[in-house]
Formats: sequence, C-alpha cells, structure tokens
Amino acid sequence: MRLAIGFFDGVHLGHRRILAAADAALTFRAHPLSVLAPEKAPPLLMTPEERLSAIASAIKGSKGLNGLNGFNGFKGLKGFNGLNDRVRALDFTRELAAEPAEAFAARLRRDYPDLETILCGPNWRFGAGGAGDADFLRAHGFAVEVVPLEEWNGAPVSSTRIRAALQAGDLPLANAMLGRPFAVAGEVVPGKGEGRKLGFPTINMRPANPCLARLLPLGVYVADTDWGRAVANWGQAPTMGEQAWTEPVLEVHIIRPLMSPASPKSPASPASLMPLRPLTVSLLRFLRPERRFASVEALREQIKADVFSASHSP
Repeated sequence: MRLAIGFFDGVHLGHRRILAAADAALTFRAHPLSVLAPEKAPPLLMTPEERLSAIASAIKGSKGLNGLNGFNGFKGLKGFNGLNDRVRALDFTRELAAEPAEAFAARLRRDYPDLETILCGPNWRFGAGGAGDADFLRAHGFAVEVVPLEEWNGAPVSSTRIRAALQAGDLPLANAMLGRPFAVAGEVVPGKGEGRKLGFPTINMRPANPCLARLLPLGVYVADTDWGRAVANWGQAPTMGEQAWTEPVLEVHIIRPLMSPASPKSPASPASLMPLRPLTVSLLRFLRPERRFASVEALREQIKADVFSASHSP
C-alpha cells in the first residue's frame, strides 16, 4: 500500500499530486496549531468534513473531485466520519504532539501492516518538535517518496498562498492553485424579503466554514451554483438599517438559470429546490467591497450594475 500523509487543507493542486499516487491517506482532523498555539492557527479553507471527503475523492482510483472542476462540500458527506478504508483522520492532541518521532514510526508499522511506500511533500515533519522527516523514516527502514511541490506562476502552490489570494480578493489566482473554484457550502436560512422588494430575490446561506470571515473580504462576487450563474453578496447588507444581518450571510441572486432536468423547456426553480438540500456556491471573481449606500434606490442601481458585470463574466 502507498500511503499519503499530510494535513491537505484545500486539497489543492500540490496535494492532489501526492494523493493521486496513493492508495490511502493519513491526516489530522484538527490543524496542529489549533491545539498547540490557537492564536497562530490559520483560517482553514475547508471544514474537516469537506477536507476528508475531498481527500478521499483525490486518492488514486477514485472518481475525483466532481471531475476536479467544482467540489461540492456537502454531496456525499452524510455519515462521513473521517475513518474508512482509504482515509484516516487522527485526533491531534497535546499528547500526540509530545510523542517522539520513533513513536509515530511505530504507529505507522502497527496501523498499516501492508505499508510499502509513504508519500509526502518536501516540508512534511512529524513527532515532538518536528524531529521526524523523510530521511528519518528512511533511516528506520521505510520507503519514502517525496513529491515535488506544484508551482503556479513561478512559485510553489500552498494553502498559505491560497489563503493570501482569497484575503486579497484575487479569486482567479486562488482558483488556479486550487484547480477548481473556491466553494462555499452551508445551510439555507430564511430571508427577510428585502432582496425581493429590490427586484433581486436571493437565497440566503450561512457558510459551514467558521473561518470564512477571515478568508473572504466582505463584498460582491461573481458565482456559479447548481441553478446557474449568480451574483453573491458576502456581508451584512448595511444599507438595510434595522433589517441588516447581525453577522455575515451569503446572499445569492441567480441571474442565469439553468434548465430544469425535469422540464427542459423551463428554468430550474431555486425557490422549489431550496428547502431540499444545502447550497454550494462556487466563487469566480470579486466585484467590489460591501458598503452602505445613501439610499435603497442607489443600492438597487448598483445591484443592476453588479448583475450586468456578473452576467458578462466568463
């Protein structure tokens, strides 16, 4: 068996280069820094469930991340516990962090008796103080294959670089390194009817990823959904005054409906599908920051311009 080991946040192009050559994967459910130094823990690109499902989909012989064109963070996750015959997620604890590298090597021998080769990235470390690496495992009798870093625009692809691109509103760069659009998944929540009054009804969603507020600037995005092209506002709708949201919500207005599979001559109806399942929105481009407008009419005119821009985006 060929075993990939790593945290794999985002399951980006570099991660998939490792996973595509593996038969199974070993990861952690929580980021090590969230236990050892919470104040230094990065905002994660995926929830644990999304990441584990994406890892399983990227392993050799799987069907892939929806063809690697768009990962739906909720499809197929019901009952997914992160531990199966292909993906194992260890609970990262201070006790585990204190284990010497020799103990981790012994764990690998015990838990993976058919282990032939370990696959990892060049910067992978393990054991107390990060004392273990590929050379350490080779010295202890393991076959280790260090997979070179994937590059984009002359620099290594990394979760850190993707986070920085998202925080800067550079969705094309983030999506290029991910190898698919950045997906935001969550449960649909009741709206307040303000979008409909403006002539732009929305589906409202609270993202499942609690880190999203640290990853994405508040503002308007070009997006794709299962129902077609959309313009999405990530924010609190400050122009609405007392009707504004108390915390950021993703408000999604469908502007280019797809045809309904059940009735090819008529558009699919988000309103009829909305209660049936969670929503996943793929973000393509950042249009503008969210701001408070002088009047509702000024907001309406800006939304018209946003819809025009989104509808003419590739």
